[in-house]
Amino acid sequence: MSLQLGQIAPDFEQDSTHGRIRFHEWLGDSWGILFSHPKDYTPVCTTELGEAARLKPEWDKRHVKVIGLSVDPASSHKGWEKDIEETQGQALNFPMIADADRKVSDLYGMVHPAADPLLTVRSVFIIDPAKKIRLMMTYPPSTGRNFQEILRVIDSLQLTDRYKVATPVNWTKGEPAIIVPSLSDEEAKQRFPQGWKALKPYLRIVELPKD
Repeated sequence: MSLQLGQIAPDFEQDSTHGRIRFHEWLGDSWGILFSHPKDYTPVCTTELGEAARLKPEWDKRHVKVIGLSVDPASSHKGWEKDIEETQGQALNFPMIADADRKVSDLYGMVHPAADPLLTVRSVFIIDPAKKIRLMMTYPPSTGRNFQEILRVIDSLQLTDRYKVATPVNWTKGEPAIIVPSLSDEEAKQRFPQGWKALKPYLRIVELPKD
């Protein structure tokens, strides 16, 4: 199945380390991050899971729920969790989906036969409260995911949902944004009474209120 941005994230029901999960019901009105791992007891993913758990205060600030996935059963996940806590100094605090039948992996296109017909690739999906997919990323096995970038994208998505703006290259929370070209100057005056700096008619830089 080929997923696209803006599409409703496929719903599913599957076992996890936190019991049976109905995905849409579990998400509720939160943002969500679904990220997959090739298999349990893999070194790079061990570091990633520890970091994702360590960032719980940041996820909570942004109203984000995190959920992992591996093709191994829940009993194997439980053993891996002990290794993660021991080596990363952080216990897992979110569910890990047990996708032994690859139902979720197939729904989300996480199995790439040219890479490995049996294991999931290392994908990330950001899903908004309307259950729409807002970001998809796939990493190579040798490169650990950058969770600061994932946080940055969530900050950008939440900002751009709130205002008629886009965020420029290397943007981080609190920095100026760009007024979208579809918004006329007259409309922009209503939305941004503080004014903006026009570098070009299509490139209007605006300072937004600090949250």
